[in-house]
Amino acid sequence: MTLESSQLHTGSHDLPVSRTLADFMAGDWAPSPLPDDTRVPGFAQFAGRRARLAARFPGERLLVPAGELRVRSHDCDHRFRPHSAYAWLTGLTGEDQPGHVLVLEPDGEAVLYLRPRPPRDTGGAFYRDRKYGEFWVGRRPDPAETERRTGLRCAPLDDLAQNRHPGRDAAQDAELATALSELRLEKDPWEVAQLQRAVDHTVTGFEDVVRSLPAALRHPRGERWIEGVFQLRARAEGNGTGYETIAAAGAHACVLHWTRNDGPLDPGQLLLLDAGVETDALYTADLTRTLPLSGRFSPVQRRVYELVLAAQDAGIAALEPGARFRDFHRACSAVLAEGLADWGVLRVPAAQALAPDSGLYRRYTLCSSGHMLGLDVHDCGRARAAQYLDGVLTEGQVLTVEPGLYLQPDDETLPRELRGIGVRIEDDLVITADGARLLSGALPRTADGVEEWMDGLLTGSGG
Repeated sequence: MTLESSQLHTGSHDLPVSRTLADFMAGDWAPSPLPDDTRVPGFAQFAGRRARLAARFPGERLLVPAGELRVRSHDCDHRFRPHSAYAWLTGLTGEDQPGHVLVLEPDGEAVLYLRPRPPRDTGGAFYRDRKYGEFWVGRRPDPAETERRTGLRCAPLDDLAQNRHPGRDAAQDAELATALSELRLEKDPWEVAQLQRAVDHTVTGFEDVVRSLPAALRHPRGERWIEGVFQLRARAEGNGTGYETIAAAGAHACVLHWTRNDGPLDPGQLLLLDAGVETDALYTADLTRTLPLSGRFSPVQRRVYELVLAAQDAGIAALEPGARFRDFHRACSAVLAEGLADWGVLRVPAAQALAPDSGLYRRYTLCSSGHMLGLDVHDCGRARAAQYLDGVLTEGQVLTVEPGLYLQPDDETLPRELRGIGVRIEDDLVITADGARLLSGALPRTADGVEEWMDGLLTGSGG
């Protein structure tokens, strides 16, 4: 017997709506206006940012979309986060923004095209539309409320599709995407304050993790326990994590982006925790500490840790306005290569291993020693190399310094006692007029400082 397709597939588990129910749903709703004085955080910054972008493309129409929902599985979408460029220009950072588009018109006017709030008395979208209906996803501001919040003129999203002159779209136009990245390279004081807030909440999250270690050590997937503890702090204090948390114990720390986090914890091993809280304004911290799960580094663990710390110290010392962006990476690399040569791991002198036509030291460290930080964890990634990787540091830029050694468990060039040890130390800094300021100074960096900090938290006398 052949079944009709309607019998083979269930498109939705929603129940049909009768005319009687539809009529009943269409009336007797009280107004629910938002406060008149609500403005997006950092309101005073956004008009100037839009003007700077428009000045890069005089007389052109520019479109900066918030982005669209993406399916996670079947009819469930991933949690929505607006595109960073859209957030930087509008201050709108919520989950109510999918599909919206900021347009900078050739005459300089900025218009926000958005999905109007569905009326309660007609259509029934407010309770029938699973993706955008208020009964399903919550109240969103209407156009008048959004205008008050942002200072932008608002228009229905459908009007945008009717315009015959689409202009440059940041989602497709490489030149516009590049300009948006480069304009974000230098952070204004409000942005630096947001990043400091993200760092402060992240430090608290690291403290939570240390306090949770006894329970995590007992759990068969202790890495997941650590991830969950940090996620709780990130969601309680901000929008969530700025990237997938790396909670890597033992040899998992040698996997640079270990996010499976499905392993157990062993008191004799190290835990590499790379995590960052993202604020409600979408600025993220990016910190890493490598912690001895016993509370004390073994002699060999301490030896590796202190070499990485010396490399980070050298990298931080190289930060100042006018220095080339790559200088701090070179400073970190030189220390690591010299240490590896002193240990007898490198079979050639450090200077030879560091030569551009060699790079043999990278077998044990591999990646760069830092990156720009801001709305994205790897911020401003569409900027031209001349402005970023091959550029110079300027006051207001925020970046990470994160050297590491990743001594693979199956690497036969290493003595056995070093195999399976991974150490990274990562901090966030802002370039100042005369150097750099450590945003994450509340988190200990030295081996002795880490041990003392952990001891205080685990015995109840710290934090």
